[in-house]
Amino acid sequence: MTATALHRAVWRWHFYAGLVVLPFLLWLAVTGGLYLYKPEIERAVYGRWSVVAPIGKPLPLDRLIGTVEAESGATVVSIARPADSHASWRITLANADAVRRLAFVDPYRAVVLGTTTDGGIMRTVRDLHSLIVAGPIGNALIEIVAGWTVLLVLTGLYLWWPHGSAPALGVRGPPRSRTFWRDLHASTGIVAGAVVLFLAATGMPWTGVAGKQLQTWVAVSGLGRPKVPGPALRESAKGHDHGAKAVLAWALQEAKPPAGKGTGNIGAAAVERIAAAHGLHAPWTMTLPAAADAPYLVTPIAARAEQARALYIEASSGRVLQDARYASFGAGARAIEWSIAVHQGQEYGEPNRLLMLAGCIAIVVLAVSAPVMWWKRRRPRRIDAPPRTADRRGARGLALLMLGGGALFPLTGVSIALVLAGDLIGRRVVRRG
Repeated sequence: MTATALHRAVWRWHFYAGLVVLPFLLWLAVTGGLYLYKPEIERAVYGRWSVVAPIGKPLPLDRLIGTVEAESGATVVSIARPADSHASWRITLANADAVRRLAFVDPYRAVVLGTTTDGGIMRTVRDLHSLIVAGPIGNALIEIVAGWTVLLVLTGLYLWWPHGSAPALGVRGPPRSRTFWRDLHASTGIVAGAVVLFLAATGMPWTGVAGKQLQTWVAVSGLGRPKVPGPALRESAKGHDHGAKAVLAWALQEAKPPAGKGTGNIGAAAVERIAAAHGLHAPWTMTLPAAADAPYLVTPIAARAEQARALYIEASSGRVLQDARYASFGAGARAIEWSIAVHQGQEYGEPNRLLMLAGCIAIVVLAVSAPVMWWKRRRPRRIDAPPRTADRRGARGLALLMLGGGALFPLTGVSIALVLAGDLIGRRVVRRG
């Protein structure tokens, strides 16, 4: 295949990848950028519920739980205690119909300051970002988009590679010209390409097919979560409220918690003291057991991957059933935890967050400049995809290469096959016409 033919074939794939990806990428960039600023947004929305005036020490947890349950008529599911003594505590409540609400509580006076939906506004932003609101279809879309984004970045890098008189970086011409938008798109893509590629790749662990395969492979290969030292909860046992998954490290989310023995409950206050004796201090989240043999779960509200930890405490005796720390994770799980923390802009503080925000802004610029550039080059009433290359053998080779890459991400591979089929059908329709 000649250089010109290869350029045309890659350009055509880049065009198709953009058609598939850009609307969703724009959505992910906006919602992801918002989620980077979760603390600031929550303070703005829940400001009057978020601040309390300390008086001595917070009430004992058992008394606090009892008062809140009596006032709300609901059951306490979990408690999030901040490190700041002037901040309210966040308690998840479940009513008799299993509807959950997030309560902001003054821990010194046991007063519920206000309630909102389960997880609050940022849970909504997170669900919109992950498309969980669309169920399995939304999760599948995330995986497809992530895989196509990888193809976009790689094909874009090839198309950018300096040739002729085009500058490597920079913008030429006035904003009304196609050259301006072409240069803006190319320069933005090459500057931010590595960050966009990182965001796409590190979004994969949350997906339903590729993510599950990765989680299974990491566990089977011994590179994942630490094993439960004793018997685990029965498969049918509920163990914890579903919200426990949200506070666990990725490597632990699919793990069954260890099973406790005996009956009775030592209470949340005793569990707090045990956690403190094992070096787990605020900020933490305590998830209460939802079954007789289920343990308490105490996890730090972690910013960095190295802080990931899950402390399981037997409800009947206070015995520590498992203390799963980052250091006990396998190499695969540690690497994924690190990538997730970086993806969320937390691992390296504000510089990390600003870099991820820059990636989100770059995606917005790319998503806007691409259709403007296409619109300025298209002929009236025509889609005008880049022309096919006359080198059929080379085009097939490139298509097979794309399908091979799609094998890494199964749903992306299926979507690539559908695009190929659509292109083939379109070609035959044109011939017959």
